[in-house]
Amino acid sequence: MWVRGAAIRPVPRFAVVSASTLDQIEIELADDSARAREQLDAAFNRFEATQPHLADAVSQLLSEPLDETALALGYFLSIAIWLSFERTFGAARLREVSPDALQATGEAIALEEELRAAQGDKPLDLDAVVSVEQPNVLAFVHDHVDAALDPGGQVPVAAGGPRSRADDVQAVYRAIVLLTLCLSHAVVPVDGASRGSAELMA
Repeated sequence: MWVRGAAIRPVPRFAVVSASTLDQIEIELADDSARAREQLDAAFNRFEATQPHLADAVSQLLSEPLDETALALGYFLSIAIWLSFERTFGAARLREVSPDALQATGEAIALEEELRAAQGDKPLDLDAVVSVEQPNVLAFVHDHVDAALDPGGQVPVAAGGPRSRADDVQAVYRAIVLLTLCLSHAVVPVDGASRGSAELMA
């Protein structure tokens, strides 16, 4: 059975985020206190400062006329997943994603979908590929995507007529997959982080 990606690079085992980290972040993001909101603002600022190209890509999507539920989902998932990488690997092991890396990952996702669509009956889709690479992140994303979907919802757009909430949630989902894979491939092993620190000190 073809499960691993053909176009998408495998995620190293050392770059996999744990379910417990995601669960803890979800609890923290559910806190609506003033202190929690300040911490969330600080987290967004760190995201924009340390991953400007990724943050810009997410911002572009969230600036579109999305359904309110899809918009809230996009904000929540983008910061939750970035926080999970920051907390797991820290600044020393998480490189900045370059524009070239961002573009290459987006192209790999598109190619993976094309390759799988061309396969026989019931080909495994992109979900299956990314679930193999980052199982805990994808399970977390799916839980929140499923909760956000409302088949009856419609969102008006300026041109082109009504668009379903499912379309907007799918657009958010694709952006979150891109974010997840970019961050996964930006993680360096512990020895690589050590070498980088030594080089900076030399």
